[in-house]
Amino acid sequence: MRVRPVPAATGALVCLAALLFGVPPARAAGRIPVTIGHRGVPVRAPENTLASIDTAAGLGVRWVENDVQRTRDGALVVLHDTTLRRTTDVERRFPGRAPWKVADFTLAEVEKLDAGSWFDRRFAGERVPTLKRYLRRVEHNRQRLLLEIKDPARYPGIERQLVAELRGSGWLGPARVRHDLVVQSFDARSLRTFHRLRPDVRTGFLGAPKAGDLRAYAGFADQINPSQRGVTAGWVRSVHAVKGPHGRPLEVSAWTVDDGDRAVALARMGVDAVISNAPQVVEAALAEEDESATADSPFPFVGTALDFL
Repeated sequence: MRVRPVPAATGALVCLAALLFGVPPARAAGRIPVTIGHRGVPVRAPENTLASIDTAAGLGVRWVENDVQRTRDGALVVLHDTTLRRTTDVERRFPGRAPWKVADFTLAEVEKLDAGSWFDRRFAGERVPTLKRYLRRVEHNRQRLLLEIKDPARYPGIERQLVAELRGSGWLGPARVRHDLVVQSFDARSLRTFHRLRPDVRTGFLGAPKAGDLRAYAGFADQINPSQRGVTAGWVRSVHAVKGPHGRPLEVSAWTVDDGDRAVALARMGVDAVISNAPQVVEAALAEEDESATADSPFPFVGTALDFL
């Protein structure tokens, strides 16, 4: 994704716009939102697999999102659904084990499953990755990670285990914590627990609290990450007006956006990131709009921040 520099004259106009419209100067920087690959690039490769994040890397997608769960014997694995049925061949390999919950299978059993053929025969033999393998590949690809704790109520103590895994894989060093990692969840209690264990790591609450409730979340969340369907410019401004646990304005990462026009509309509302199944489509639309807006207006995307980078 290309971000055009702001010339000196334009910068002055941006500051003027900030005064006129009440936009904090840090958010009037003429930047476009970060694009995050949702489970990699699931329109081109099976979701949450190494193949999917490799595909993202090949497209130049710097941020990827994943989902973490736990097997019966305590291994952390990367998978979205709480059952193995949709994205593996578990029904064929273990026909008598319905409903095929992740938590009912050992790691050895999960590692026998084909997690690629359901998507396309070209991916036959792709496996459900352990979190450890996934973290190594993200690092190898020089990517950054938005990690979701999936349905944590099913996995008591997963927050402490996740901290241990991240530490053991080298993901809790100062530079990586500052630039490369965000942990998110729909479960406020789980996110609060994780924040208490590692207050230095940025966190995101998945949902869209009312403006009056945002300060309650700001004690343990740096981001408020809603479904894109209900996002409005006014709500985004309300989020940005509240400071999170690290003293910076809360950020907004909207999901799941696969249409370029919608991504541009969200950018103009001021969102900080767009989570997409088709990040290449979104990035192209945002880059095109950035070039057009730069030519037509001295302050494209006024109000958008890039604390992600």
